[in-house]
Amino acid sequence: MVVLCLWTALSCSAQTSNATLETSETLFTVLTAMNACGFDKDLEKSSPLRGEVRAEVKSVLEASSAAHDAAQPMCTFYHDHQGTDAAKDLSQYVSLALYMNPPPAFGFKVKEAELPPDASTVSGLLAYLPKFYETAGVHKIWLGHQQQYAALTQTYHEPLQKLLFDTEVYLKLPSSGYLGRQFTVYLDPMGAPDLINARNYGTDYSVVISPAGDGFKTQQIRHTYLHYLLDPLGLKNGSAFKRLEPLLQTVTAAPMDENFKTNISLLVTECLVRAIETKTTKATEAERQKTVGDSVQEGYILTRYFYDALTSFEKDPAGIRNAYPELVNGIDVGKETKRAAQIQYAQQATPELLHLSSRPTDDHLLLEAEKRLRVGDVEGATRLAQQGLDEGQGDMGRALFILAQTATANRDIAGARTYFERAILVAREPKVVAWSHVYLGRIFDLQENREAAIEHYQEAMKKGGGLPEIKAAAQRGLDEPYEPPAGRREQTEQKK
Repeated sequence: MVVLCLWTALSCSAQTSNATLETSETLFTVLTAMNACGFDKDLEKSSPLRGEVRAEVKSVLEASSAAHDAAQPMCTFYHDHQGTDAAKDLSQYVSLALYMNPPPAFGFKVKEAELPPDASTVSGLLAYLPKFYETAGVHKIWLGHQQQYAALTQTYHEPLQKLLFDTEVYLKLPSSGYLGRQFTVYLDPMGAPDLINARNYGTDYSVVISPAGDGFKTQQIRHTYLHYLLDPLGLKNGSAFKRLEPLLQTVTAAPMDENFKTNISLLVTECLVRAIETKTTKATEAERQKTVGDSVQEGYILTRYFYDALTSFEKDPAGIRNAYPELVNGIDVGKETKRAAQIQYAQQATPELLHLSSRPTDDHLLLEAEKRLRVGDVEGATRLAQQGLDEGQGDMGRALFILAQTATANRDIAGARTYFERAILVAREPKVVAWSHVYLGRIFDLQENREAAIEHYQEAMKKGGGLPEIKAAAQRGLDEPYEPPAGRREQTEQKK
């Protein structure tokens, strides 16, 4: 592994550095496996190093029956879990790699149940990766290119150092004070140069880029670093957000990620990050105002407030750590609510770059809601699931799934469809995602949209085909259109 400390506010040392530029053999192995199985996204734009490694692996697979036999089931797994969006495919394997231990054993750093949703979907790769790593000589290939990887880190060290330093200077906040936390940029050309992945796992923040030529993903790296610096301030001042929660009611129709619609702390921080990004970007004032406007139309309604408030912050000697409470307390809920009422939200939003890891949460409300649903107390189940959603208790996807079931019980098909679709987007449990697809398939069957129904049954097979009850339900849907049992309300098949 090549590791370079970055000079931020203080001199770099093993004790004080909080930011590193790294390469990872685990990430290299996972990306190389994807390439061996046909991941070709941005191949023509990639670094020549990617082509060299692909050629070496191909040569080994053609010459060695053991390597070929090891790669075959691995690639079958890859193709079975491949979607139509290459960015999404890459993202889930990056998540998986960041949660894996070094080779040759690999293994997960956490319990499999604690993996993020996207990594959990492809966690089965671990069953094939060690043998592929051994028989294809991946370690030898990795060592053979260490000089090139070292040169890569040297190339990007200086511009990254300047980016982080300039960000800290603007905020008047030395990151060296963030003891026990880590910001890491991983470089690996085996991915796709047009795609970048950022992750927040607990107190650690990571950005994975596949550099090619002079393409340096300044905006994406800065976005993640701003979260690294500002997220702790949001946690420290969490009590100040309670009065801002009514603003969430104004963004229900916005196209942004569902997480921002249900968590005021996430929304406030994202708006502040976007305002700072706009302030620190080289552009005319007209261009900056357009950027702010675009952000607001996506649902980040406080971006304009923070953009204006930062003008005073820039003139004040106080750093962001001291200024943060005043910035948040200065938000006029009434004024911002009226302003939000005038917004014509965009049809779609730019996907959020930073993926948050799952966090342990109190799920007693959802457990009780599921219990109420099983005994037929639909009203009680609805109330508890909605409470869990409003208070951020338990898995938001699970709460949405329960609300979808209660809507189904109340014959509110439109409401059920909305909740199931939202559950698919945010649920941490593959079982919840798979059952949501099954129920959506049935809804579309009832609406005589067979094509859409089949797509959902197929997705259910992919996401939860390992569970017999899901596989059976999805297969029935694929065999023939769903028809509800005659003479009675449909009962949920969900096994608790």
